[in-house]
Amino acid sequence: MVFYFTSGVVSPDYTIYMGKDKYENEDLIKYGWPEDIWFHVDKLSSAHVYLRLPKGQTINEIPPEVLIDCAQLVKNNSIQGCKMNNINVVYTPWANLKKTGDMDVGQIGFHRQKEVKIVSVEKKVNEIVNRLEKTKVESFPDLAAEKESRDQEERNEKKAQLQEHKRKEKDEQKKRREMEELKNYSSLMKSENMKTNEDGYDSDDFM
Repeated sequence: MVFYFTSGVVSPDYTIYMGKDKYENEDLIKYGWPEDIWFHVDKLSSAHVYLRLPKGQTINEIPPEVLIDCAQLVKNNSIQGCKMNNINVVYTPWANLKKTGDMDVGQIGFHRQKEVKIVSVEKKVNEIVNRLEKTKVESFPDLAAEKESRDQEERNEKKAQLQEHKRKEKDEQKKRREMEELKNYSSLMKSENMKTNEDGYDSDDFM
C-alpha cells in the first residue's frame, strides 16, 4: 500500500507519497522516478517520503512551503522523531539512492554524499500535518507498470526530439546548398565572366 498526499500550498499542487512499511519502501526505491525527491529523518528510523517534481524542475527549485510539508510529514512518521524537537531531515534525488544486496530491507545508501541536502525541523506543526492528513489517499498501485509507462513516454519524447533535430539539420543542409548554388550562379552572372556578340568571336568558335 502507498499513501498519497497533496501539498496544496502552492499552485500547481505537488504530490507527496510514502509506503505503508519497509517492504513497500523497497518497491518505491526500486521503481522510483527521476523526478522524485526522497526524504528521511537523519540518523533515526522514519518513513521514506517522496516528493514528485514536475519534469524539468530540480531539487534546488522546490518551493520552501512544499519542502516544509515534506519535512513535517517525515517527522510525523518517525516513532522517535515525532517526539523530538530540532531534528534534521535529509533529502536527495531518487537517482542518488544506492541499494546493494547486503543491505537490510528498507535500508539505503547514497551514490554521492554531496547531493544529499539537509533541512532542520524545529518542532511538529500540527496545522501542517493535519492539512496533509486530510488529503491522504490509500492506493495499491502497480509501481512497475507505472515506471515502465513513464520510461516509455520519455523514450518517445527523446525519439521525437531526435527526429526533429534531424529534420532541422536536413533543412539547414538544404539551405546551405541553396545559398552556395546562388552564390555560384551570381558569380557566373558577373559581367566580367560573360561574353556578348560585341566581344567578337573567332569564326572557329562556330565551327
